Amino acid sequence: MKTKVLLVDDDVELSEMLRVYLEREGFEVKVVHDGEIGIAEALHGHHDIAVLDVMMSGKSGIDVLVQIRAHGAMPVLMLTAKGDDADRIVGLELGADDYVPKPCTPRELTARIRAILRRSSAAESNPSLSQITVDALIIWPEQRRAEMAGKPLELTSTEFNLLEVLARAAGHVVNKSELSEHALGRPLARFDRSIDVHISSIRRKLEPLPDGRSRIQAVFNKGYQFIRE
Repeated sequence: MKTKVLLVDDDVELSEMLRVYLEREGFEVKVVHDGEIGIAEALHGHHDIAVLDVMMSGKSGIDVLVQIRAHGAMPVLMLTAKGDDADRIVGLELGADDYVPKPCTPRELTARIRAILRRSSAAESNPSLSQITVDALIIWPEQRRAEMAGKPLELTSTEFNLLEVLARAAGHVVNKSELSEHALGRPLARFDRSIDVHISSIRRKLEPLPDGRSRIQAVFNKGYQFIRE
């Protein structure tokens, strides 16, 4: 069965180029040039991943992302203006799994899509990944499910990947390069704040330690560590 990609971008020429390339690479692609229609497709079209352009007339890619995250955890890749850190960070904070700066090549976009889907489905294809328990946190990798103190955690695909890596290494520092490879499926780029933004979001969803500290601590110039009680 082909992977279904929803592409929401009002640049008709670019969208057509990306559609042709993605379909040649074996994907099934639905192209939408309007944010409002994009929201409807994202919520009811049974797609495997959405690719959203941030800058669109009418409903923006950010608007579409907000609606997707309000209803589920479908992987989302944002297309952002080159060098526009503000849009990039806002998208990540609102739950985007990753971003690609425009103009982008079809090959780069395809690689990013595959990286996100590969990481989100890795546990399902590896039955040896068993339950992870760290204090009040329980993760079921094969089900892509986690709970904290008995309450379900609503995590994006990338957030789940990051939390799983950190929980497996609880008590030890995991460097940002390793986190990027495991969670985003790509090398850490210079000046890339994606990991930091995703970690910030995860922190807000986890209950703090008994002393009030976050369960995920930054270790200067090294990476992040999941702290045991």
